[in-house]
Amino acid sequence: LMSKKSGENAPVMEAVAEMEEKALKKEVSDLPGVGPAVAAKLKDAHYDSLESIAMAHPIELTEVAGLGDGTAYKIINAAREALEMGFETGIKVLEKRKLIQKVSTGSKELDALLGGGVETQAITECYGRFSSGKSQLAFQLCVNAQKPVEQGGFGGNVMFIDTENTFRPERIQQIARAAGMDPDKVLENIQVARSYNSDHQMLLVEKADNLINEKNIKLIIIDSLMSAFRADYLGRGTLAPRQQNLNKHLHSLQRLADIHNIAVYLTNQVMDRPDIMFGDPTAPVGGNIVAHQATYRVYLRRSKETRRIAKLVDSPSLPDGECIFTVTENGIGDVEE
Repeated sequence: LMSKKSGENAPVMEAVAEMEEKALKKEVSDLPGVGPAVAAKLKDAHYDSLESIAMAHPIELTEVAGLGDGTAYKIINAAREALEMGFETGIKVLEKRKLIQKVSTGSKELDALLGGGVETQAITECYGRFSSGKSQLAFQLCVNAQKPVEQGGFGGNVMFIDTENTFRPERIQQIARAAGMDPDKVLENIQVARSYNSDHQMLLVEKADNLINEKNIKLIIIDSLMSAFRADYLGRGTLAPRQQNLNKHLHSLQRLADIHNIAVYLTNQVMDRPDIMFGDPTAPVGGNIVAHQATYRVYLRRSKETRRIAKLVDSPSLPDGECIFTVTENGIGDVEE
């Protein structure tokens, strides 16, 4: 049985080994144009791996290390060449996608709607009105992510960025007890930051690399994504800079998801569209920037009593669909028949 299992996982292991081998070919200090002083500045700004530099924009390196545009381009291109970030066959991409993990939401129906759960290397956005279950799902994921892989978890820890003062440790303890886990240990494994404005929110994500490695973070949660951006940018005249910063913020999250093979879960606010005369006028805020960058978009709405309805609005590979799940004192679950 062991040999069969090893054979099935061989392509995955080979893909991991290949990526590790490429990463070890060079250190950041070996890149052309990176001396000890520049390497120190890059490290302080958390650009301490070939992957983080290869995925950076030249403007980012000029700002943090005082480099010229030409030097920044040269360093980034050298990092990309070292990692062989060019074209590859579709079968190779398929093998790399086997590294993706999925954490259970606590509901079998919701897991099925998402193709197995909330996955790594992706951004999953849930939007809906207040009391639709967005934050409750976030709390459940805080617990489930810490479960072993064989129990539907990541076997890792959680980073929680709270923008609306909604983080409730008591609720997480309640869910942990229902799952038969040590509530205090579960809370110890959640790194929480209260964000007070959009700049602070972006900074917390930009500085997350070291914490992800030190604390074995496998899931990043932002509850909610747009709250601070809506408060900081008022009026149509600020729409362009808001969307530019929001786009940068989402790309930073996707970069972390790709580099560290972690999952990103975002909750989002909604607005009513007065031009919709019939049907549900609810629409997520953030415009096309959020719509394009989120890998999975789920619309949550409240039904009778403890029931919630989840609708998969967008996915690169899954069909649209709906499911019903429950929110009880024990957490997220399925409707009992």
